[in-house]
Amino acid sequence: MEHLRAQGLRIVARNWRCRYGELDVIAADGDRSVVFVEVKTRTGDGFGGLEQAVTPVKVRRIRRLAALWLAAQDDGWATVRIDVIGVRIGRRRTPEITHLRGVG
Repeated sequence: MEHLRAQGLRIVARNWRCRYGELDVIAADGDRSVVFVEVKTRTGDGFGGLEQAVTPVKVRRIRRLAALWLAAQDDGWATVRIDVIGVRIGRRRTPEITHLRGVG
């Protein structure tokens, strides 16, 4: 969360759930942009890197969930973005963070 705040994002919701799935983080970038953030935690590259972790199928699922969340909001968001945060733990004392913006 600190990483997102340091990037100027304001956290709107965490772990938002509906019967179709979960959105990890929903954040506002300025007044009119909403960012849906998928968080992936890894201890190694055994299952591929961050780019391989978010497949086109996963992006479509996030888009569907984002549409459901947006439909329930009163705010009018001008732009919508999907980001992926990779958190790698275990190699160093502090986690390594990779932030991919606009993946879908």
